[in-house]
Amino acid sequence: MANRKFNADQLFTGYAMLGPESVLITDEKGVVQDIVALTEAGEGIERFNGIISPGFINCHCHLELSHMRGAIPRNTGMTKFLLSVMKDRNAEVENILAAMTLAETYMVEKGIVAVGDICNTIHSIKIKNSSNLYYHNFIEATGFNDDSAEERFNASLEMYSTFRENLEKQDVSIVPHSPYSVSDTLFRLINEHEKGSLLSIHNQESIAETEFFTTGKGELLELYKALGIDIKHFVPSKQSSLIRSVIKITGDHSVILVHNVNTTADDLDAIRRGRNLPQLFWCLCPNANMYINGHLPDVILLKNFNCKLVVGTDSLASNSQLNILEELKTLQEKFDMITSAELLRCATINGAEALRIDNKFGSFETGKQPGIVNIDGGVYGSLEGAVAKKLL
Repeated sequence: MANRKFNADQLFTGYAMLGPESVLITDEKGVVQDIVALTEAGEGIERFNGIISPGFINCHCHLELSHMRGAIPRNTGMTKFLLSVMKDRNAEVENILAAMTLAETYMVEKGIVAVGDICNTIHSIKIKNSSNLYYHNFIEATGFNDDSAEERFNASLEMYSTFRENLEKQDVSIVPHSPYSVSDTLFRLINEHEKGSLLSIHNQESIAETEFFTTGKGELLELYKALGIDIKHFVPSKQSSLIRSVIKITGDHSVILVHNVNTTADDLDAIRRGRNLPQLFWCLCPNANMYINGHLPDVILLKNFNCKLVVGTDSLASNSQLNILEELKTLQEKFDMITSAELLRCATINGAEALRIDNKFGSFETGKQPGIVNIDGGVYGSLEGAVAKKLL
């Protein structure tokens, strides 16, 4: 089997940026053999402009909402957005499957190799059965009242079992949707279901969430009223939604916290001082945040607290495209002190660690098959104007 040799202006290993004197060597299937000096690589080198990178890890997506592209206007705010999704997500199954197929094909073309996918239906199983992408399937549980917790959990458990039975090469977890949509009992059932599992939760996506948990007031009351949810049991406190939810998950789990738009230094300091808390990964979905609320998380704050940052696209209901490079470009535009290498690390090895697939994906290390992406136009510190394309 012949080797392939890749060279570019820069070679990003998953950890660091190397210069044009480095050559990546793989077998024909993309399994990494070595990184060698250009002078030692011999003949048959494939030369590319820009950056060669491992494949991207999309840590947060809702593939099953792909048919909703453009259905919800920008800047509606979180409550109206959620109500619109619940109202309009149902469609003919054929249309849903066709939209998911197109969305997945696009992700592959743009260099994504693995996806953390939120699932509220079984529709995506058919797509994933024949997919070249790796998926971690997060079966979402919701229910803000304890009275319905067991019924809600059992419905999620049934879907979990269906995914397990039909997707042998992918992983599955039952996860909480958000602090404002999961009761204490439902949190407990999720936490106790599968020890050491990987969880994901939407966290502090809007100021409305913070306001509700600290005052019991605000925009989220419209959501509960529209859905007929009685919230008389809820007692606000000084604890943020993040702290109130994280303390309900024990340390044998790991958790991907998604969005984090209103996470504060007090939150991060409390987590830093906490005990028996799960390992946390902080997922940034900047284009979805701009689409829904027009606000971004304080990425510098998260970085200063040494949060392990990863990246997601969210759904086509809240984004114009499922393209990790476009997420990185938005972050670099708003936080220009963050280097391209730091951003690419979030999208490769950090994401692979978050999804627990870093034994295969995320970096150019011998024996791994992480995918190979050419970021054409992105070189010497900036991703502006760059385009991502899958090579292998």
